[in-house]
Amino acid sequence: MTLSPVARIHLMITFVLVMCGVAGGACFGWLLGGRVTGVLAAVAAGLGAGIGSFLSRRHVAAFLRPAPAPAAVSVPVSVSVSAPAQAQAPAPVPASDPHPLPVAVSDAVGGYAEGVADAVLVSLATYQAAAFPLTAFGVSEEERDARRGVAYRVCAHEGLPQSVRVSAAAALEAVDQGVDAGRAHAAMKALSLAVYDHRTTR
Repeated sequence: MTLSPVARIHLMITFVLVMCGVAGGACFGWLLGGRVTGVLAAVAAGLGAGIGSFLSRRHVAAFLRPAPAPAAVSVPVSVSVSAPAQAQAPAPVPASDPHPLPVAVSDAVGGYAEGVADAVLVSLATYQAAAFPLTAFGVSEEERDARRGVAYRVCAHEGLPQSVRVSAAAALEAVDQGVDAGRAHAAMKALSLAVYDHRTTR
């Protein structure tokens, strides 16, 4: 017998509820009175969960069933119109589209650029942490080189905004030197401000 998707979901929910009830009842009963009480409490909790899930199957099915599509409303149109009425009728005004295509495309492009800028900030922060570790031998040379390679690849991405690209180049230069932690921190702060400014100017 093939079950519908709603029935299968309800069956899985029932199974999970019964298993949780059995496990919880067994633990609670065993803590209160030992093995026998644990078994009785597990059976009672499992039966209660199963019966409750069975009784609420219609509500669950109604909740999981997708809503029907709205029916199309037909508007009656008058066929016979007198000539003076046709002459006096105003020309229809086209409705303006609240979300034209260029706005949607620009939103998508701006969101993509924000994601790339955030990725640049994260990769440079991990590279800075590897270049200036808290302990002397906290990061190996292989890990530092790997983080440096990731930072350079992300900073060379085509979708990166120009202002963020310039700040990222300055931060890479400061972190690459690996001598002045204060300068690297200031460059990373400038990069984070550039990413924030790009997000707020959209």
